[in-house]
Amino acid sequence: MKYFNASHISELEKIYCINLINSCTGYKSANLIATRSKDGITNIGIFSSVIHLGSNPPLLGFILRPTTVPRNTFDNLTKTGVFTVNHIHKNGIEDAHHTSAKYDGDISEFDKTQFEPDYKDGFFAPYIGKAKISMGCNYVNHYDIKENGCLLIIGSIEHLYIAEGILEDDGFLNLEKAETVAINGLDGYALPQLLARFEYARPKK
Repeated sequence: MKYFNASHISELEKIYCINLINSCTGYKSANLIATRSKDGITNIGIFSSVIHLGSNPPLLGFILRPTTVPRNTFDNLTKTGVFTVNHIHKNGIEDAHHTSAKYDGDISEFDKTQFEPDYKDGFFAPYIGKAKISMGCNYVNHYDIKENGCLLIIGSIEHLYIAEGILEDDGFLNLEKAETVAINGLDGYALPQLLARFEYARPKK
C-alpha cells in the first residue's frame, strides 16, 4: 500500500499534489453554475463542490476559491442575488470542462461552448439548455474560510426542474437514468451506477 504523511504531501510536485488531494476524498458532484451580470453578460463555471445543506428550507452550498483574482460567478450572484445549478450530462463533459478556462468578465462561456442559455419563469440567471436537472437559486449568504481563503456560498433552492423519467414515486431522483456524471479529481469524469437503495436505517433490536 502506498503511504503519504503530511510531510511527504508538503514536498510533492505541485500538479501531482493537486491531483492526489483532489482525488483522495472520492467522487464529487459535477455541476455547471450559471449567472448573469447586471449588464446582461452570462457566465458558466464548472463546480465539483456543490453540497446539500438542508431540506427544510431547501439549501445548498458550494466552495468558491479565493477572490484575490476576479471571480465572475461570485460577482454576478452577489450583485443580482440569483444563480442556477445544472447537472452535467455525459454528452456534455468536454464543454463542461472547458468552462474552467479563465475568460474575462465580458466573454460568455455560452459563446465558447455548445451550451445554450435557457430562461425559465422570468428568472434572471440562465439555465443550461437541455440539462436534465436544474435548480434556480437565490443567494443567501457566504462565509469566509480563514484556513485557505476560500468562500462557502449558501443558496436557497427556489425552482427545481427535472426531466421526465428521473423522478421516482417517493421523490428520489434516479441520477443513473439522468446520466448525470461525477468528477474524479480535477479532470476525470465518471458515470456512476446505482447499486442499491435501502430503507431508512434504524437501530437493530
